[in-house]
Amino acid sequence: MPTSRARQVCPDLIMIPHTSGLYGKVSHQMFDACETLTPLVQRNSIDEGYLDLGPCGLKTTAAVEAAVRGLQRKIWNELQITVSMGIAANKLVAQIASKLRKPQGFVVVAPGDERAFLAPLSLGKLPGIGAKTEALLNSRGLTLIGDLHERNEDQLKAALGSGWAELLAMAEGKDDRPVETEDEDAKSYSQQETFFEDVGEFAMIEQVAKRMVDELMPKVRSDGKRVKTITVKVRYGDFTQTTHGRSLAEASDLEAPFYALVGPLLREAWTQRKKLRLVSVRFSGVEEGGAQLEMFAQTDEKRRKLAAVLDKLNLGGKVSTVSRGHQLGANRDA
Repeated sequence: MPTSRARQVCPDLIMIPHTSGLYGKVSHQMFDACETLTPLVQRNSIDEGYLDLGPCGLKTTAAVEAAVRGLQRKIWNELQITVSMGIAANKLVAQIASKLRKPQGFVVVAPGDERAFLAPLSLGKLPGIGAKTEALLNSRGLTLIGDLHERNEDQLKAALGSGWAELLAMAEGKDDRPVETEDEDAKSYSQQETFFEDVGEFAMIEQVAKRMVDELMPKVRSDGKRVKTITVKVRYGDFTQTTHGRSLAEASDLEAPFYALVGPLLREAWTQRKKLRLVSVRFSGVEEGGAQLEMFAQTDEKRRKLAAVLDKLNLGGKVSTVSRGHQLGANRDA
């Protein structure tokens, strides 16, 4: 949860420094391990993703289970982190299955069993159904996902409103979204953070987004690249999302030119008066490193020398030995 809320719940909370760069490193190692099983891996967030096992040529459910259990053991043996797995015919059911038996869970839903698997679960297990919405549905006699199966169209419209059809489709385990992959190293650099509880404080979200800039740019420099475009994406609790991006006049490998864009882009993307579940920052327009425009060359060279020192102290973003000034508030109050 946000640290500000944690301190309200526990005023005597003891704070220790975090190593956010390390989290990102381990996340990449985990997903790299996943790509040894299948090339179709969607890195959804720092600790959640989807794998399409279609290219693996696995003919039986037993073969699929054996392969995924092997991946689970590989991640534990190499990284000493627990990973919960959900195996299903689509992303929706796999996501729900993966969360049922943490830590180190392993749940398999055979094709055709989606409806029966979901029926006895509480409505809060469906994506987008938060505590308040679940309480409202409970007051209308809807407690389990299976309760939706037993209502006719008129009853569902009365209880759920205009979104009844979409919710019923989820309750029946229907989902046709493909696993989406992207060659991040070649085309873009991105990072996102999913909050444990929806967050409505603009200053906190802005600090998180700027921290992502701080953690992504060392990778850009170490690859000898520069980037031109920054895109900020926000996602609400109901999983709707919006994005906004802007480009510099010329590509850069420095944080400073992008800091000023974070706040305005966040305001442009955050159009609904609702709290956010996720925020992400993405750099694209990747170019090979080269000379800056002459009018900026001297100033940028000084900044680049300072950045090189910080990268060395922070091991290229793997540890947080030195923090930027705009992160001091985040470490203290965020």
